[in-house]
Amino acid sequence: MKKVIIGGTFNMLHKGHKAFLRKAFEVGEVTIGLTSNKMAASLRKEKVKDFKDRKKELEDFIAQDFSTKAKIVKIEDKFGPTLKEDFDYIVVSPATYPTAILVNQERQKRNRKPIEIVKIEFVLADDGKPISSTRILGGEIDRQGKTLK
Repeated sequence: MKKVIIGGTFNMLHKGHKAFLRKAFEVGEVTIGLTSNKMAASLRKEKVKDFKDRKKELEDFIAQDFSTKAKIVKIEDKFGPTLKEDFDYIVVSPATYPTAILVNQERQKRNRKPIEIVKIEFVLADDGKPISSTRILGGEIDRQGKTLK
């Protein structure tokens, strides 16, 4: 089975995250790099739920929607396990695509084979803009992308 890596904060698990996860599971055996509380706080303006809560929400969704489990690892930087372990695919969104390029550049410096990048498009809300945890927390949209304002 092919090894797949994805990463994220997964603050408010929403329709976009679910599409992202479905793509990853479609491609192979999934490892999720879940940002630590410290890393999330440094990346996000909005309040981020505790790591344990974000991990549990991910685990619950995965158990409900997939016949296999994912390995969820805490990450403290944008590379997570990608520089030490080998993966066949890295699934990314347009926002994280530049990080995947950086990962492969760093892997090349370390004489490791590149990870094939699978880029999915953003899932759009009713207003045509990407669904995001920031917009959900801001009260603009719900987790399904329905406009609230």
